[in-house]
Amino acid sequence: MRHAVIVFDINETVLNLAPLKPKFAHYFGDKNYVDTWFSMLLHCSTVCVITQVNTDFKSLAETALYSLAAKLNLSLSEQDCQDLLSTLASLPVHEDVKPSLTKLRNAGFKLVAFSNSSTTLLTSQLHNAGLNSYFDDAISVQNSGTFKPAADAYQFVLKQLRVSASDACLVACHDWDIQGALSAGLKGAFIDRASMRYNPVYAKPDICATSMGEIADKLITVNMVKPIEVSNGL
Repeated sequence: MRHAVIVFDINETVLNLAPLKPKFAHYFGDKNYVDTWFSMLLHCSTVCVITQVNTDFKSLAETALYSLAAKLNLSLSEQDCQDLLSTLASLPVHEDVKPSLTKLRNAGFKLVAFSNSSTTLLTSQLHNAGLNSYFDDAISVQNSGTFKPAADAYQFVLKQLRVSASDACLVACHDWDIQGALSAGLKGAFIDRASMRYNPVYAKPDICATSMGEIADKLITVNMVKPIEVSNGL
């Protein structure tokens, strides 16, 4: 049997961040600060990538929360911070994900979860969302020394899977993640979860869709990822 590898971003793409909104409304006064915090987190991680700062995503997530609180002249205790971050471990899966993953596996694809989150958090997320049996592997950037969208992050996952870039496709709802994957030689499938315009200065995704079901159908129909032998270690 022959396989091709589909790599999935997890937060927002597979898991729904909606449970964070009432938490942010409680601590920051507005549920929409979830997006502000996430943007601050990505900004910080990107600076660390460029300047080669060795850290972890949890530390950056905490720093972004405290920075946001300071910006809003609010007080955020360590307990408050941990209450917010603990929500990440039990996020629900988007309704269109499990049927789509099942369809892709039945079509012969190898499915891999890939995240900037730590291995511990990623493991908890997949378990709590009931996704363990849907993925063939789960890989964190934790031991890569970098974060997505750095090219080294995607090279790290390819090395772990023992596949070449041309044999893999990233599915993500973040255009910066797709840009990173495309720049590293992978294919890219963009799912528009938030009705946001894909940045036109980035490389164009191989697939664009508004649902995971549409992504799955197009991946199966287009067959854009070259098949590889199971003997390659898959």
